[in-house]
Amino acid sequence: MVSVEHLTQEFSSKPILDDISFLVGDHDKIALVGKNGAGKTTLLRLIAGEMQPTAGKITRSADLQIGYLPQHLITTDESTLRNNVLSAFSFSDASEQSRFVAQMDRVLTGLGFRRDDFERQCTEFSGGWRMRIELAKILLRQPQLLLLDEPTNHLDIESIQWLEDFLRSSNVALLLVSHDRAFIDNATNRTIEISLGRIYDYNVNYSHFVELRRERHEQQVRAYQNQQKMIRDTEDFIERFRYKATKAVQVQSRIKQLERLERLEVDLEDTSRLRLRFPPAPRSGDFPIIADTLSKSFGEHLVFSDVNYTIRRGEKVAFVGRNGEGKTTMVRCIMQQLDYEGTLKIGHNVKIGYFAQNQAALLDGELTVFQTIDNVAKGDIRTKIRDILGAFMFGGEASDKKVKVLSGGERSRLAMIRLLLEEVNLLILDEPTNHLDMPSKDVLKDALRDFDGTLICVSHDRDFLDGLVSKVYEFAAGRVIEHLGGIYDFLQHKKIDSLQQLERREVTTESKVKNTTQSKLDFEEQKQQQRERRKREKQIEQIEKEIAALEQEQHDIEQKLSRPDAGTETQLYERYEHVKHAIEQKLYEWEILSED
Repeated sequence: MVSVEHLTQEFSSKPILDDISFLVGDHDKIALVGKNGAGKTTLLRLIAGEMQPTAGKITRSADLQIGYLPQHLITTDESTLRNNVLSAFSFSDASEQSRFVAQMDRVLTGLGFRRDDFERQCTEFSGGWRMRIELAKILLRQPQLLLLDEPTNHLDIESIQWLEDFLRSSNVALLLVSHDRAFIDNATNRTIEISLGRIYDYNVNYSHFVELRRERHEQQVRAYQNQQKMIRDTEDFIERFRYKATKAVQVQSRIKQLERLERLEVDLEDTSRLRLRFPPAPRSGDFPIIADTLSKSFGEHLVFSDVNYTIRRGEKVAFVGRNGEGKTTMVRCIMQQLDYEGTLKIGHNVKIGYFAQNQAALLDGELTVFQTIDNVAKGDIRTKIRDILGAFMFGGEASDKKVKVLSGGERSRLAMIRLLLEEVNLLILDEPTNHLDMPSKDVLKDALRDFDGTLICVSHDRDFLDGLVSKVYEFAAGRVIEHLGGIYDFLQHKKIDSLQQLERREVTTESKVKNTTQSKLDFEEQKQQQRERRKREKQIEQIEKEIAALEQEQHDIEQKLSRPDAGTETQLYERYEHVKHAIEQKLYEWEILSED
């Protein structure tokens, strides 16, 4: 299907991919893994034909149809959801269109859309939901090869499970980049790791790959240590006998031996021993949070009503549910950032640590990464700051960068590290794993397990929540339902209840709720909301123009850097890095505005 032969990709003479070769078969389902920046997205773009390699070649089967979903995709189509999807296809007769519409309904509802969403304008959806629209169109085209770059970032748990089942049961070949361990375990059967420009190909799923990689790492460390000892011994011999005539031949032989030696590298950082612990949590009251008949509306839209729950000291709970069902709204009510009806009591001596995507915007841009963490670290943990930064992908020179030059994802990771070192007894984390690779998530999860305070985690990452939380609150159709047990207990319970029945019940309940709350919105509130909406829409429109201009500049620079004579253009490479960070920052701003 696809043959990658001696592929090399360089930027300003720096190899990202170095002489790699592999084949993609008709039914291969491959997970591409590696650290952030290893070249996973670059490899997908090369296979998709969006970039040309510096050297080597990619051969695709004749008439191969490829469906490519990038990480960031901005659409501005003003048609309805239904028409937007239908317009991407042509039909020869009415029966063919009828079959397609049935398939379209299945895919759209599987990805979390309700049937009453089908007639909404695409521009009404947030960035995450627009990504789902593009994913739906790609799946409906039924290509022979799917290239998916972080497809679960904007999906809820139910939609991720549906996509898993779809990919596993379909005959389509797959190349998948994801930091969701459970998803790639269930959707793939082969793992290709990119590390230091090379690839390591394993015909196993990710969990089995991790075991094999650990064995490989141990072998690498032993080989590296043995070689280093040999180098030291050889250098000592050369230094000791350099000026002794009777040893001149042996000295020269040893010098040539070192010159010819291919130096070994250890291509994986071992973070298995890094144990990050929170400072001891100050003791709070027995009940950090009590909600009593809590309700929240935005105008005529009721988010949730008559919510009652109690979270005890030391409990670790998850907020789950489809996007837009009120998880983040509930968190913002707890943080007293939104008004609400009913009672929401914060317990005695509760000190809240809050992480959300926009928390990153509050960091001091003039401080370095290291200074940002050093300013909050206390006690023995200060001796491990660089180890902690390395575990969260700020190793080496990255720790000396100023915050103002970091991308949105990098700032989010830094805000997370900063929070981990503060003395709090109630942690509220809203999608904490979106910008973390799998080793970083393991470090964070271990730290949260050991945390002796109370935890509320909003997340769609099943593997992250597994073994971490003991209670799940499900947000659905204006209600908040308590489920005792872990995340997989909750998911098993959901399988027992028909999801289709749940969906019908949600639509019915939502319709009733809308009718009962219609009269609550007065005219002035409506006008104010319309003004705020128009303001956000103008800001979004401006950012989209800026992103388009930056992406064009990025494309132009890539074309220049791919030329054979681009090796000395240091300023061009620096500009490329600047533009790349600027795009990530603008996308980060665009996402926050869209969600607002």
